[in-house]
Amino acid sequence: MTIDIYEKINELYDKRREVELGGGDDRIDKQHEKGKLTARERIELLVDEGTFVELNPFIEHRCNDFGLQGKKGPGDGVVTGYGKVNGKPIYLFSQDFTVFGGALGEMHAKKIANVMDMAAKNGAPIVGLNDSGGARIQEGVLSLDGYGHIFYRNSIYSGVIPQISVIMGPCAGGAVYSPAITDFVFMVEKTSQMFITGPKVIETVTGEKISSEGLGGAKVHNAISGNAHFSSSSEEEVLAQVRNLLSYLPQNNEQKPERISCEQGDDYRPDLADAIPFDAIRPYDVRIVINQVVDEGSFMEVHKDFAKNIVVGLARLKGEVVGLVCNQPKVMAGGLDIDSSDKASRFIRFCDSFNIPLITFEDVTGFFPGVKQEHGGIIRHGAKILYAYSEATVPKLTVILRKAYGGAYVALNSKSIGADLVFAWPNAEIAVMGPQGAANIIFAREINESDNPEETRAQKIEEYREKFANPYVAASQGMVDDVIDPRETRIKLIQSLEMLRNKKETRPYKKHGNIPL
Repeated sequence: MTIDIYEKINELYDKRREVELGGGDDRIDKQHEKGKLTARERIELLVDEGTFVELNPFIEHRCNDFGLQGKKGPGDGVVTGYGKVNGKPIYLFSQDFTVFGGALGEMHAKKIANVMDMAAKNGAPIVGLNDSGGARIQEGVLSLDGYGHIFYRNSIYSGVIPQISVIMGPCAGGAVYSPAITDFVFMVEKTSQMFITGPKVIETVTGEKISSEGLGGAKVHNAISGNAHFSSSSEEEVLAQVRNLLSYLPQNNEQKPERISCEQGDDYRPDLADAIPFDAIRPYDVRIVINQVVDEGSFMEVHKDFAKNIVVGLARLKGEVVGLVCNQPKVMAGGLDIDSSDKASRFIRFCDSFNIPLITFEDVTGFFPGVKQEHGGIIRHGAKILYAYSEATVPKLTVILRKAYGGAYVALNSKSIGADLVFAWPNAEIAVMGPQGAANIIFAREINESDNPEETRAQKIEEYREKFANPYVAASQGMVDDVIDPRETRIKLIQSLEMLRNKKETRPYKKHGNIPL
């Protein structure tokens, strides 16, 4: 019997179709009934049309224990490969819940580790689409070893290539630690969850009853724990967010983000003169300032629902990508607490890793007071911001919008910890503490002995404000480079970024620092 090449080619295509079907039509239908897409449908939405190339499609498990002998698992429950997003290469893996519930086994992990290595060698981002029941129990310690190989690569490639995790379904046990090490985590509302121990285990051990969504859903991790950075109501919207984020990022740590041509008209912004209340204790939304300064529609906020007293995100300024760190006077008067310190410092370090200039909009009362904050380690957490700004070597600009008090002034990219340029609006107050508190301490005796204590207090507050709480004292000492017209803020920042475009700065040689985690 003669077998020609075309029979072998047909056999190849039959095998490919079998792999592409994953767990079969019934399981695909069940996936759709849950409002979830399949692993391959997700890839099609993520990458540019027709660009995906699959790797290792024919890998299968080799476990013969606990009923797995003879059971086929096409692709071993994960699709890996490379493609393009916005015309640029990315590498990716997409776990297939229709095959063994997406559970991670030895060969499943090997496929992920291989594609991560290829991403690093070729200097391109890695995106993980996670939809897994966790470790494949039948494979025992081999599954745990597989997780270890992935965690190791997450760690050593951190700061080398951008790493993005998208939680598309359950993500439990050891599976949550890989996303936790990556740069950004996306979640889908109502269909994705992350937790170390599930609701049933928690109820058994502690007696607490809670749903999977209440324990580790998208809203929980975006607003309470801070483990996730973005969420949306559908998988389609989340994957569109991932594509948008990638448009701001360089391919790797040796490149700068792409600068795009931008026509924004006049950079003079007259509305900034009235953008914030002159009264230092009145709240406002700092996004008003952000949207006036950056290119129209370019601000992509990160960690929007977590630690709302600080606003961070990526934007473009005359087409150049920048990272923004901004106090939010609308929440907690913009004071820094434990969570906002963590949020800001992680974002600062990401931007520095990938050559993204940092702009800080400062309006801060100080570090948030209270026993809970002190006992929770505000000293240690606040020190992270100091550390992050100090070690960063990208261009660093600060604009003091209104208040800059105490240690928080120093922490938020002051000249003393390495800011390249610090600007202040003419109404800025830069001091050890606010005029009211300072006057009550410095002039306590005079106020108490006065015939009219309230009148004396008001006089002393104004005296302190005139003498210390203004930008010109700091400017006279070189701690502020210039006091600027608010309406020229965008112009000044564009000029500064142009001047700093070729900035080079080194740090003493070391293996790595020891950030106060």
